[in-house]
Amino acid sequence: MFSRISRRTTFAAWRRPRAMLWAAAGVAVLGFLIALEITARRYGLPGPVTNQVQEVIFPPKSGFLLYAGMALTMVVLTWRQRFIAAGAAIGIDIAFFLVRWAVGARVTDGHPFGNGALWVILGCAVVAVTRRTGRERALLLKGVGLGLLLVAGRKTGDTWLLITSKTRPAVLDPYVAAADHALGNPSWLVGRIVAATGPIGTHVLDYVYIQLAVAAVVVALYQLRGVAVERRFPGHHLVRTFLVIGLLGPAIYMIFPVVGPIFAYGADGGHWAVADLWPNTPPPVDSPHPIPFDEITPRNCMPSLHTAWATAIFIHSRKGPRILRGAGTFWLIATLGATLGFGYHYGVDLVAGVVFAFTVEAALRSLDRGWDRSGTQLVAHGTAVFAALLLSYRYLPVEMGRHPWVFGPLLILAMASVVHRYVRTTRLWEPKAAPALRPEPQAELV
Repeated sequence: MFSRISRRTTFAAWRRPRAMLWAAAGVAVLGFLIALEITARRYGLPGPVTNQVQEVIFPPKSGFLLYAGMALTMVVLTWRQRFIAAGAAIGIDIAFFLVRWAVGARVTDGHPFGNGALWVILGCAVVAVTRRTGRERALLLKGVGLGLLLVAGRKTGDTWLLITSKTRPAVLDPYVAAADHALGNPSWLVGRIVAATGPIGTHVLDYVYIQLAVAAVVVALYQLRGVAVERRFPGHHLVRTFLVIGLLGPAIYMIFPVVGPIFAYGADGGHWAVADLWPNTPPPVDSPHPIPFDEITPRNCMPSLHTAWATAIFIHSRKGPRILRGAGTFWLIATLGATLGFGYHYGVDLVAGVVFAFTVEAALRSLDRGWDRSGTQLVAHGTAVFAALLLSYRYLPVEMGRHPWVFGPLLILAMASVVHRYVRTTRLWEPKAAPALRPEPQAELV
């Protein structure tokens, strides 16, 4: 009888909307990863699941990212457990290093560390299943899932980029390059500035560009600092925005394939480039048309997801201490400089990336607090502006390039309208502190 009651209670718990939502999300993510794995193997390359499994033994592509994922997992642990987990990760990495050194295995691609962090994350999953029950098990599994999702997001992104290069033989760079005249061809300008800074400026921007996920983890750790004490995650945090941007963005790559100025108009494009113009000579505004390109270069420009991610870091760092706000501002500015200065993006890509980031952030915040009229209007506004940007880049690029004093301000105003409405709406969502009660004046004897 008691077993039947227990089963009935468990079934009732799983019927709760939140539990069903988590289950549906887990199934969707698993199905998505399997689909990407199958697609990658059709092109003769390993998919995200295979790449992740290989890093249990082989040198990881990014050891920093694995340790960042472990840090996210450890937000649910006590300080004593964190020291044990960190020590175990470092010890395992030292053991891997000694074994590779003993057998003469040289690390030519990736990092010689990071396996230990992945082992610790997987170990936490085993502990959650075998040694925890109830809410403690769910909390530890959420921590493990958070760390693994960060790492899996990187692997998934790599596979998406492969798919874009294989399935989109023609790119739309001439359209974007023509539209970019409305903003004064910022990639060409910033590219010359970065080249003038020499190796120091190049190395700083390159590090900022590559370690964007690590910067996101720093902000996320601040937001999740109370999880170990409160034994629950906050309703909304940066990692959610980061992952959703990475999930939705590549779908736009498939709709609007663009390789970037350094490939379409620079030496890195080889014989596929229209001409060797970047960063010295902006391309002319003429009749744009799709151009064929190789099956290697990712079509990952529209929108600029690096800009979207850096914008999300900036947004979420606003409620932190001064040093975190300063770091978020620096990372946004440096990321914008890197995306333009290295020739990876056009200026209009960045405008679309900012609108994309604010729209995703607005949707996730609305989902967390419950949809209402203000949230729906905010998301609809961002979506409409983003769609209008893509349509104008595709069908009005010549007009935009020939009338920069009209379309340049319009692009900035469209982006600013989304930012302004987000700030104005979310301020109304913030809980207002109750005014301090003043003591009533008391009559005094004279």
